[in-house]
Amino acid sequence: MARSTGRAPAPGGAGAPGGVPGPAAPGPGAARVDAHGHIGGPVPAHAPRHPWFAAARRILLVAVAAVVLGGLTSWGQLLLPAETASAANSAGGWTIPTALLVLLLARTYPEASLAGAASFVSLTLGYAVASGWRGIAFDPTTWAIIGVFAGPVVGCAAHALRRRGMQLALGTSVLAGILVGEGVYGLTVVADTTSPVWWWIEVAVGSAVLVAGVLRVRPWGLALVALTGTVLVAGLFWSAFVLLPILVFRG
Repeated sequence: MARSTGRAPAPGGAGAPGGVPGPAAPGPGAARVDAHGHIGGPVPAHAPRHPWFAAARRILLVAVAAVVLGGLTSWGQLLLPAETASAANSAGGWTIPTALLVLLLARTYPEASLAGAASFVSLTLGYAVASGWRGIAFDPTTWAIIGVFAGPVVGCAAHALRRRGMQLALGTSVLAGILVGEGVYGLTVVADTTSPVWWWIEVAVGSAVLVAGVLRVRPWGLALVALTGTVLVAGLFWSAFVLLPILVFRG
């Protein structure tokens, strides 16, 4: 008969005498037991953050950046040279930063839509505040309302550039069409009162967006969709800008 050593097996781990496994570490929400066997309160559990929390944070970041850019737009009208001053007084001057912010930060179409609207409205508010500091009265209501409707379109188009197929073709059409359309508007309708430099820059940037989209889109037949869509959007944008002063500011 084997002699007993008189020692109780030590608890814990695979290396414990007799192969008896030790107690597992308490998981989140489980009761804690101290060295004397007293039961304490539950282990605090860290609840995972809802995906909308991260989305809201990204949208807020877009809005904050847009407020700053909107303020810079107002000062740009004062400080930019005459050749590029129209950049601070054009839809493209707000479309480009909005599209870039959404393209970099948004993860889904709903998020891109909200971020686009937040960007355009924030750009308008930032412009209004900076203009007030300059002693210029500006009512942001009209352009904020326009931004509520135009912002989601630009936001979704920018997010579509991250996708493939028809989504990429349509997103390319919208962004390229806006930039080319306003560039042509500047070169034709307001050519007598503004420098052509910025308008040509817009046409060049819009054309670059179109070329980049055409080179990436698959199947190749969708390149025709992107090209045709760009021409249609550019025509609609040109027409809208011709009619907007009549319908909104003179009506």
